[in-house]
Order: sequence, then C-alpha cells, then structure tokens
Amino acid sequence: MKKREFLKTMALASLSIPVSATSLDSFLASYQHQNVTEDDQFWLAIRGNYLLKPEYINLENGYYSMLPQPTLEAYMAQIKYMNLHASHYMRTRMSDDKLIVRQIMANFLKCSIQEVIITRNTTESLDTIICGLDWQKGDEAIMAEQDYGSMLDMFKQQAKRYGIVNKFVSVPNHPKNDEEIVALYEQAITPQTKLIMVCHMINITGQILPIKKICEMAHKHGVEVMVDGAHAIAHIDFKISELDCDYYGSSLHKWLSVPIGAGLLYVKKEKIQKLWPLFGEAGYADDDIRKLNHTGTHPMHTELTIIHAINYHQKIGTKRKEDRLRFLQQYWTSKVKDIPKVVINTPLDNSRSCGIANIGIKNMPPAEMAKILLEKYKIWTVAINNEKGKVVGCRITPSVYTTTSELDVFVNAIKEMSA
Repeated sequence: MKKREFLKTMALASLSIPVSATSLDSFLASYQHQNVTEDDQFWLAIRGNYLLKPEYINLENGYYSMLPQPTLEAYMAQIKYMNLHASHYMRTRMSDDKLIVRQIMANFLKCSIQEVIITRNTTESLDTIICGLDWQKGDEAIMAEQDYGSMLDMFKQQAKRYGIVNKFVSVPNHPKNDEEIVALYEQAITPQTKLIMVCHMINITGQILPIKKICEMAHKHGVEVMVDGAHAIAHIDFKISELDCDYYGSSLHKWLSVPIGAGLLYVKKEKIQKLWPLFGEAGYADDDIRKLNHTGTHPMHTELTIIHAINYHQKIGTKRKEDRLRFLQQYWTSKVKDIPKVVINTPLDNSRSCGIANIGIKNMPPAEMAKILLEKYKIWTVAINNEKGKVVGCRITPSVYTTTSELDVFVNAIKEMSA
C-alpha cells in the first residue's frame, strides 16, 4: 500500500469522538436498547477512549490489550497512591483490598470467592495446578498439540521428575461438530489418565472448544479437567460455574485490558484440599484457596485496577463486546476465505470462534508474511508456525477500537500478497 493511501485510511479511522470517563455513562445510556454490532459511530466513540499509535494498524491485541484511557488514568492514580502511602497501606489496608478485588472478580466470573484467587497470569495459574497435583509414576495427562507452550513445558518437567506420561491429541482446525472434539479426547483416556488440559479458546487459532461437554465426558471416566482460558475472559460471555471444569486459569491483561501482572485461578471448592502450593504456605487451611497464592508481594496497584477494568468492560457489556469482536473477525475472513492460496486456520462457524482468527498463505512462511504486513502495509500482527498442530499463518486479533476501514487495508494486503 502506498504511504498516501495508508495515511488517508488512518486519518479516517482517527475521526473518533472521544468519550471521557464522566460522559461514558450517559453516552452508553443513549444506546441502551440498541444493537450496535455494526454501528461504526458507536465504536468510533469507544475508540476515542484509546491512545493509538498512528504508525501502524494494531491487529495483535491477543498478546496484550492496551488499557482504555479511563482504566489507564485509574491505574496511574493507584500507582501514585501506593507510592504515597507505601508500607502503611501494605500493612493496614492491603489484605482488606485484596479481599474486595477477589469478591468483585468472583462476582464477575459468577463463582464463589472461595474458589478464585488473583495470580499474575495464565502460566502461573495453570502451572500451580500441574505442580500441585500428587503425580505418581505412570499417571497420564492428555493435552493438545495446539496448547500453549509454557504449560506443555511444565508437563514435560513433571514427566522427567515423576515419570508421568503426556499424551497428545491434535484438534482439527475445522471440526464437523462438538462430538468430534469430545471423542478426540475421550479416545485418549485410559485407566491411568488423571488430568486433561484443554483450551477454552485455542490461542493460535481462536477456535472455541466445547468445554462443558468435554468436562461431562471426562468426569464420567473419573478424569479431571484443567481449562486454559487465557483468551476467553472478557472475550466471550459465559459462567465458569456452568462449565463444570475442575480448574480454570486466565490472564487479565488480554481481553479485560488490565495492566500486565494480573491473572486468575479458579479451583472447584472440593479440589482445593489435595493441591500442594507452588510456594510454601502454612498460614491457611488445606481447603483454603489462598494457600495457593503465596507468591510474594503482589503489585497492588495492578490488582486494584482490576476493579476499574471490570467496570469499564461491563459498561460496554460482555455480550455487546463479544458480538462486535465476532463481527470484525467475520468481516475480514468472509472477504478472503475464497481467495486462491489463502488458508483460514479457524472455524468459520460463528459459534466456534469470536474475535481471533488465523490466516496463512500457501508457500509463504509465517515470519515472512508478518514481515511484509508490517513493512509494506503497516499492519502489526504475529507469526504462528505450529506445524505439529497444522497451524501455519498469522494470528489476527482486532479489538473494540478496530475499524472496518482498517480491516479493509488488511484484506487488500492479503489479496495482493496471495497474488
């Protein structure tokens, strides 16, 4: 794309109407009963809450989603407050505030406060479970080739340490139905199977897996299920309690737009007692989930910002946000899916994906594809090269501030590159 055309597109996208934190409520109230999924004026106003770089179009929001200005201002205020009150705050108010944050998080997740703690990210949350189970030699764990590398590495470490057996399945990019996915995991179960790890939303493709059905199947065989929900919280509308999983971990710096350094861990109440803490903790009862949270002093300014992030998210609305993200993904995938050489590594069925999708171009390495997108078309994304999992391409993750005109730039780029 020529520089002049790029600047023109970015100029059009910048015609947003800034909505301050004080006027956001009244603005949203005026749209209370309206379907705004395709209403560009509404989302341009939300875009005005974000400070965006004009040098490129950001289609890599899945790694870390920037904070909208109201949340950022609250975060900066928390930092200043902590710096002013220092140890006095830590010794007199921190414990009470941590309890408040946990309760608000539990309310948001629709689960009990006794089942959730604030961690630093998904890796810490799920590694706490993987390391906390009493593994015996020969125990089996089932996972997918498409699962996140950090957790796979921890399972490999447990295999070296305790002699457990890690069994891999490969999730098809375009499954026929839920039953195909459930059967894939069920066929790998044996009497030695102790745990299944499964993604709620596969990070490299955006495919949403039928978690509740997988849990129902696994529990019939006496097998526990640990869910990697790094990309699901504040992305799709669901209740953890309805999934019936045993463990659930997520990162809040992704779709909830919390500063880096905050995640969550959910553990079903009756499963807490048997878990060993990652770090020694003698201050809580064995069935108190807080025993798993002794990882040193946490950045309380970040934890307190969770409250503001949830508040901002709920003002927009989880369902409204989900619908918009799914619309944006289908907007661009529908325009490129039939182009020769283009490979979509994400289900096109709208019930099996939302804002994330993965696209490849035949005979073009993902790293080269990402490089051309950035250098020639000024589009920032990320290369994915998981050949075992049959995912070779670039992951595209727009945000609520992304415009259809920006996606048109991306679509044009794909047409030119594939030709």
